[in-house]
Amino acid sequence: MPSATPSPGANAVTVQVRHAEHVMGTVVSFDVPVSARHDGSLDAAIRWLHWVDRVFSPYRADSDVSLLARAEVSVDACAPEMAEVLAACASVRDLSGGYFTAAPGGQFDPSGYVKGWAVERAAALLAGAGSADHVVNGGGDVQCAGGRGPDGSGGREPWRVGIADPLRPGRLALVVAASDCAVATSGTAERGPHIIDPHTGRPASGLASLTIVGPSLALADAYATAAFAMGPARARDWTASLEGYAAFAITGTGATWHTPGFARHIAAV
Repeated sequence: MPSATPSPGANAVTVQVRHAEHVMGTVVSFDVPVSARHDGSLDAAIRWLHWVDRVFSPYRADSDVSLLARAEVSVDACAPEMAEVLAACASVRDLSGGYFTAAPGGQFDPSGYVKGWAVERAAALLAGAGSADHVVNGGGDVQCAGGRGPDGSGGREPWRVGIADPLRPGRLALVVAASDCAVATSGTAERGPHIIDPHTGRPASGLASLTIVGPSLALADAYATAAFAMGPARARDWTASLEGYAAFAITGTGATWHTPGFARHIAAV
């Protein structure tokens, strides 16, 4: 496992270690205090992610999700967390007017909620073990706590989360300054047009990228998916109504907008 080299005089509380884990069809990266490697919380977070993959992956024929999709089991026969995820998906579906769904394309697959939920829970395991400064990044969707280092005035420098420019490959649209929050982006930069508008059954159009910042990665990820499916006009009004969350969007023509509250998250470059 990769480890950071302590600077002279540094103590174990401030030294960070980095780890990248291939799981859930992506790479989940950790930046955590060195104590997380010794107290078992990093290993616990990694085990949790692999458990989620076994239970919720739509690509594993024996996962609970696949068994449910084939109607071979009931929810009661699945892991207890399945009912929790289904209830959360239903809540976001109702809040979004049906633009978020646990059955995109008609096939049961709650991945639009599960990845953010799993990463958020992994970060909570670190926090529960005493970590005040960490970031867990699941394929570009981030849950973080604290900051990346002292800011010189007794506080902490926020983590910096780059938002890819979907219209200019290899470049960033902006950088989010994140502390004790989540950042989730839905868009075309990595996978092309893949988000389905549940109301039409066709790929959503009008937006190239939509980023949500807020306290919960599970919700930020699901909100970003729903808003992207809505298209620019509806997404702007809807994301502005989400208490505690703010949005930044790039349209297919390169125009940008953000909701009130997002500007404070934009890092100086």
